[in-house]
Formats: sequence, structure tokens, C-alpha cells
Amino acid sequence: MRSSFYLFLFVFGNMPASAQSSKREADSLYKAKNYAAAAPAYVRAALEAHFKVSSAGNFYDAACSFSMSGQPDSAFTYLSRAIKNGWNNKTHLLKDSDLASLYSKKQWKKLVGSIKQKKTWTNDPLKAQLITSDIDNFWKAYDLAKKDTANRLAIYRQHYVNKGTPGLQDYLASKVKDMGSFIKGHDRRSKFYAGLRYNTLKVETLRPQMVNSFIKFKEVYPAARFPDVYFVMGNFTSGGTVSANGLLIGTDQVVKTSDIPTDELTIWEKNNFQPLENLPHTIAHELIHFNQSALVWDSTLLNAVLYEGMADFFAELISDKTSNERLKAFAKGKEKKIWDDFKREMWLNRAHNWIANSSQETPDHPADLGYWVGYAICKSYYENAIDKKQAIFDILNIKDYKIFYEKSKVDEYFSKFP
Repeated sequence: MRSSFYLFLFVFGNMPASAQSSKREADSLYKAKNYAAAAPAYVRAALEAHFKVSSAGNFYDAACSFSMSGQPDSAFTYLSRAIKNGWNNKTHLLKDSDLASLYSKKQWKKLVGSIKQKKTWTNDPLKAQLITSDIDNFWKAYDLAKKDTANRLAIYRQHYVNKGTPGLQDYLASKVKDMGSFIKGHDRRSKFYAGLRYNTLKVETLRPQMVNSFIKFKEVYPAARFPDVYFVMGNFTSGGTVSANGLLIGTDQVVKTSDIPTDELTIWEKNNFQPLENLPHTIAHELIHFNQSALVWDSTLLNAVLYEGMADFFAELISDKTSNERLKAFAKGKEKKIWDDFKREMWLNRAHNWIANSSQETPDHPADLGYWVGYAICKSYYENAIDKKQAIFDILNIKDYKIFYEKSKVDEYFSKFP
């Protein structure tokens, strides 16, 4: 199945409603080991998805299900369709036990040979590219759509989506439900998006600060990998994420200046519309996520907050600020209370109360406080370590969260607060 390949990329909830329904049905049938029925459900989900990356993943899962149900010809058909739509993780393909029944077939070697899996990162911080072509394409589509509102969907598909970079394809599949919701979201924030153009075209001016943080990360973590950075326009659903192709920056969320109207935004959106000058800190945060592949994963809240919190901690270390300074400001004077609340849920599957919980944002209490908690744990670990470079390696390569937590001595840190 696809899961390990889509560790960062695929978000089930960001599919069109019909595709979600088919995907949910397919997953349920797969878990029940009813592979013969799961396969066509995955095919439906692939055909209903709006973006090639989503289609590719569902075609791959359909192939796995066909393989498991003893239908090798159909499995090869849908593996080929997955590859045609951009699925290229040869490493995962070769170790996926769902496909074991295909290994002895004459088509297998040819299919494996057809996959072109390219390296998407460099060890040299100066060689990573900042790619802004998606922003240019968006504004061309935006202007055309304003003149022909009846055909906006087709215009955005032709001039923005279909011409998009690999980074845009990943971002849309991961963070945008479908192009219909994309357009509705822009309609709901029409003044906001109309005011963004000038700032989105200025991101290149911050290149020196971005590159400097890459260089600093290489100094403190020699094993660092540096992918390309893609600047895209989304639907205010993510200011930054990562995929196998690189760092994906939702530029519409990270170019705030005082002249851009924000009255159409929700309270969470207003509070998370990042100033343009903070863009390098957001990129530093996402760079850390790209370098977390050695982490062990579990379902605990502690795991979730460390995943995000270490990205903020390292962002501060290499770019002088976190990407969530407002959380640090809120926590001041409330440290012990926040920590006590967190510890009650630390070993439970409760990330939804601390991470990506925008619906819980109020004027008196911000969402996403898990970022700050994870930041505090990592900072305590680092400050208590004698060998700082080893501490950095330890943080990025956590294997046992309980041991890491104990070694951080973070309880001692919080015991100092009233």
C-alpha cells in the first residue's frame, strides 16, 4: 500500500467529497481483506480526484488490491496508470508485499525499469533552487478568470494547475480539496487575494536570508539535505508543507504587510497570516521537516508536538526566529499551566487538541500550542546537552520518545515557573 510513500504528502481529508467517499469505502474494504471489492473502489477514487498526485496514489492502491485478489493483469494496468500520473517511488514499490505476486511475471522487470525516480535534493545549501513560476502562472490565470468568470475553473486548470511545477502538484493534492473549493475560497476572500499580488512577487528579495539559514543548518547538521523550494498560491490552507519534491510554501499565507485587507479572514487566519519579512523563518521550519525522515513515528501527542516543535526550535537556531513567535508571546507567564495541561494528554492520541486545531482558536487562546510545547522540550534537551552537535543529531533522529523526554529534563525547566 501507499502509506509510507505519502508520509508527508497525502492528506485524505483534502480530496473532493466523492473521492473521499470512494477512498473511505476502499480503505474499509482493504482493511477487511476484501481486496476484490477494494480494487474498483480505489479506481473510482482515482478517477474522481481532481489532481494527478491523488489519482496516482489511488491507482497504486488499486493495483495493490488487484494483486492481492489474484488479478495480476489488472494490477499491472493500474500500476502503469499510477506511474503515468507521476507515481515514482521505486524503493517503496520493490518492498511492497502487496505486490509480491507480480514479481515473477514477465512484465515486472519492464515496469520497474519504466520508473524514473530522480534525486530531489542536494547536500550543498547553495544549490537548492527557489522556484516562483507557479506564482507567475497563478496571476496570469487570475487575470484571465476575472475577465471570464463563467469559465474560471477551466482557466485555472489550464493556466495554473496543468502548467504547474511538481511542487504545485504535490501542494494541491495535499492541501487543496478541489478546484471548486479553491475558487470558493478566493471568492470568500476576494479583497484579500486582490491585495496580495505585489508582495507575492517580492519573495525573491528575501533569498539571501533563506540561503543563510540553509548554510547555518549545514554547519550544525552535516547530514542535512536541501531540496528546492516551491512558492505556490493556495487557498489559505497551509503556509508551508513538504513532499518528496521539496519545500512547498503557500505564499498567500506568508506575505503580510499592513496594506493588505484582512477583514474577510477568520480569527485563526488573521492570526496566522505571516509577515513578509518572516518568510525565511517559515522556510527554515519546513527545511527541518524535510530532514526528519529518520524519526520513528507513533500515535502519541508527544510525538506530534516534537515533530512540529523541533522544526520551530531549529528554525530559531538557524534563522534567529521561530515561525510561531505569537505562541511564544502567549505562553509567557502561562508556561506551567500549559505544561500541566499537556502532560495530562502526552501519552494519548490527542494531537487534535494541540496541532492543526484551528477550530479551537479564540481571542484569548491560540490554536497550535503543541508547536510551542515541542519547541520547549527540544530547547531543554539542547541546553542540557554537553555536546551540542550530538544533541542536534539526537533531536533529528529520535527513536524512543520516552527516553528523549526524560533526557530533556524539561520537567525541571517547567518546575521553575509558578
